[in-house]
Amino acid sequence: MPEISRFYGIIIYMFIGDHNPPHFHVYYDGESALISIKDGKLLKGSLPPQAKRLVKQWLELHRDELFDNWNRLSNSESAVNIKPLR
Repeated sequence: MPEISRFYGIIIYMFIGDHNPPHFHVYYDGESALISIKDGKLLKGSLPPQAKRLVKQWLELHRDELFDNWNRLSNSESAVNIKPLR
């Protein structure tokens, strides 16, 4: 499970060959969630409100890169790191 970004204690991962819809995994302070790349919808799990806001801000900045990583991993290629939220 490649880590693709880390910021403010939030860790973002994607799995190789993961199920649809395109999404990423978020870990923060013992909680975890799956977030849709397309619309930022929480697919599974939970995050504190502040962490959820930060993840959505980061997603808006990097949606295209996330889709690129999803496609790369779907083709068994390596993911690339994505800049953290600053």
